Amino acid sequence: MKKKLILISNDDGINANGIKALVQAVKHLGDIIVVAPESARSAMSNAITTRKPMRANFISENENVKIYTCSGTPTDCNKIALNQILNRTPDIVLSGINHGSNSSISVLYSGTMGICLDACVYGIPAVGFSLCSFDHKEDLSEAMKIAEKITALILEKGLPHGTCLNVNIPKGKVNGIKICRQTKGHWQEIFLTGKDPSGKDFYWLGGDFINDEKGIEGTDETAIENGFASVVPIKIDMTDYDLLNELNSWNID
Repeated sequence: MKKKLILISNDDGINANGIKALVQAVKHLGDIIVVAPESARSAMSNAITTRKPMRANFISENENVKIYTCSGTPTDCNKIALNQILNRTPDIVLSGINHGSNSSISVLYSGTMGICLDACVYGIPAVGFSLCSFDHKEDLSEAMKIAEKITALILEKGLPHGTCLNVNIPKGKVNGIKICRQTKGHWQEIFLTGKDPSGKDFYWLGGDFINDEKGIEGTDETAIENGFASVVPIKIDMTDYDLLNELNSWNID
């Protein structure tokens, strides 16, 4: 039997500690191919590069780990890996370990989860791992244990076509893992404005996350706040089936 083939990428870039930790956590589970951005490409969602050429460069090979970089977005990395670099479909796509949470509504903007959602398009099981700390020197040992456990389970059990997992891990001691739904929340955008040296206006986006379901059990934010890693299944089919039935009664055509 062929060894399992594991494709790994991220949105923090090839030099991030998180992706190095993820490789170490799962490399005993199969052959590893890493295709990651040359530098940080956070908050890219499923952006792809279409108006300029991209480059993919082989970096190194050590034991069962091959590493490439890509000049494009996180989703570009996945597409180039699947269509140009790999000679067979991977058994699983892993993304992360991201530095910073991708829970709740942040999944819409996340380059980490953009990789996983793109893998879903190809029918490949995928999971994104995020550590809820922006400190790139944060201890990743607990996150590594969770990544290894969940990866092994997916390789054994699989995932439904079109579904991936969004895993967010609190920093520090982890009390366990909880299966959750996505918290209802939103970002309260704040724009820093000013003028650049040429006198032109600029707008710099920032903001704060607003949890609309503070303390509600069964949500990813509550799990994380209580020291648990949250696991949320995410689907690429965004159809609102309830409204679909109602729209059919409108006689729009």
